[in-house]
Amino acid sequence: MSTLTIQHIETRDDVCGGKPCVKGTRIRVWDIHIWHDLRGQSPEEIAATYPQLSLADIHAALAFFLDHRETIQKQMDADQADIAQMESQQGSTKFSRLRDELLKGKDDNADSVPSG
Repeated sequence: MSTLTIQHIETRDDVCGGKPCVKGTRIRVWDIHIWHDLRGQSPEEIAATYPQLSLADIHAALAFFLDHRETIQKQMDADQADIAQMESQQGSTKFSRLRDELLKGKDDNADSVPSG
């Protein structure tokens, strides 16, 4: 089993499929990147939502993501491809139908113009 630990970040084969996580948690570096860079949450907002994370953990995860962006992006792309393949092999499930219906409704609402 391989393990990589850098003060706040660790990569272990037995945690989150070997993806880099905040040490002692199952919160992936990728998750923090999503919350901060794509959803616009500040490190303080992330820490308030996930009190098991320190501000140092969050900043370390963001720095780790920037240093390893290409590798982490490839891991996440591979995961998405695996999910798409499994869904296509499995066919429609109650969950996937509900998800698709909710997303369809969200798209329909995005195109509407509020009245008033």
